[in-house]
Amino acid sequence: MPGRSSGNFAHAHRRGVWLNTRRCPLWKSAMPNVEPHRLPAAALVGLIEDGKLTAEAVVRSCLDRIAEREPVVRAWSHLAGETALASACEHDRTGKKTLLNGVPFGIKDIFDTADMPTTYGSPIYVGYRPANDASAAALPRAAGGILLGKTVTTEFANRQPGPTTNPCNPDFSPGGSSSGSAAAVADFMVPLAIGTQTGGSVIRPAAYCGVVGFKPSFGLFPPAGMRINTEALDTVGIIARSVGDIALFRAAMMAIARALSVTPQTAPRLGLCRGPHWDEAQPEGRAVLEAAADRLAAAGASVGETEPPPECGHAEEWQHILGSFEGLRNHMPELLRHEALVSARLRNEKIAPGRELSLEQFRAAHRGAEKARAAAQAWAAGFDALLTLPAAGQAPHGLADTGSAVFNALWTQLYMPCLTLPAGHGPDGLPVGIQLVARRHADARLIETGLWVEHRLGQGERS
Repeated sequence: MPGRSSGNFAHAHRRGVWLNTRRCPLWKSAMPNVEPHRLPAAALVGLIEDGKLTAEAVVRSCLDRIAEREPVVRAWSHLAGETALASACEHDRTGKKTLLNGVPFGIKDIFDTADMPTTYGSPIYVGYRPANDASAAALPRAAGGILLGKTVTTEFANRQPGPTTNPCNPDFSPGGSSSGSAAAVADFMVPLAIGTQTGGSVIRPAAYCGVVGFKPSFGLFPPAGMRINTEALDTVGIIARSVGDIALFRAAMMAIARALSVTPQTAPRLGLCRGPHWDEAQPEGRAVLEAAADRLAAAGASVGETEPPPECGHAEEWQHILGSFEGLRNHMPELLRHEALVSARLRNEKIAPGRELSLEQFRAAHRGAEKARAAAQAWAAGFDALLTLPAAGQAPHGLADTGSAVFNALWTQLYMPCLTLPAGHGPDGLPVGIQLVARRHADARLIETGLWVEHRLGQGERS
């Protein structure tokens, strides 16, 4: 079923996809003042397991919220409401206890799904039906999650925006390229969603929309079945409304047993890293980061100023080379057969530079990035996490620009895990976040540090 037009929503409502949650009243006795769609994923798992809530009621509540808000937010490229309800009812019937236990999630429309269209954000692939699910779709489903549908992506997860608006104010960008995933979670349409990051495409939209984004160490979540953007950098990531839900979803995405997320008793060692693009930070970004550093230091954290090692000095140049060289080759199927349907932005900003690059330039960028990663591992070992900006400030006005990735690209290229948390607001009342970054493969420790920081900043699950 298509997911955007108001006509489709009205038709779906008549067919019974958008049924009011009052038809499944069991949840009211458990949480009488909170609609299920506003509850954290971890709370939903427990309530369903205890028989105080049904998966069907949760899905219906999310669908009601989507019916109300989708005409404004436009977070979904395809919504599988009837299929999701059938899956939820089957989960309730079997009573099987699983890691996600009937909790719904969304997935960026850059991943293949066998039972719904996959467009990659391009008119070339409207109605395209892959033969199999991507690993990122199959893993949460195997853990008992209910896939609600596909969330809007920019064109091939690059820079050309989709129709999604910022749920905090529709006149502002939700960021990109995982725009629909961030907006859907922020607007309480779904508690969990999956995105991808090649530069800053999970962290930045999560920060702009005021939710929690997690880009793991490179290669931690499997990319099989994901439309490739840049092999050297593409990273599957996740979005939620609390660090605890990130920990839960991470376990599902790794097919491992969920470890209880425990906030460390010992205050962390944080490295305050303004970074090489500090002069591009907006006043609200600077103010929120420095205020967070002061609050965390007052709460007991050891906060020391630090900057990336000199080996990282050419990271921006390497990012451009890697993305353009691989982008040209990855998009050759579209360029060969449907070049007129490839956006001018993608052709001019990525494809054209890729035609001018030599193989030696590409290899030199790879070698430089590898040296930078080794230096960064040694540098970051002195901290539990680096504290930095996820974006210059609040989201840009308008929908033509998804925002700059200069505060993200370095960490993506260094393969380091990143976590963004809401920490304040900008001049227009829009969210402004902070970003925590750790050594590669220190993902679990980063999440623990994130729990400590979230608690001290008082910016946990919204309701």
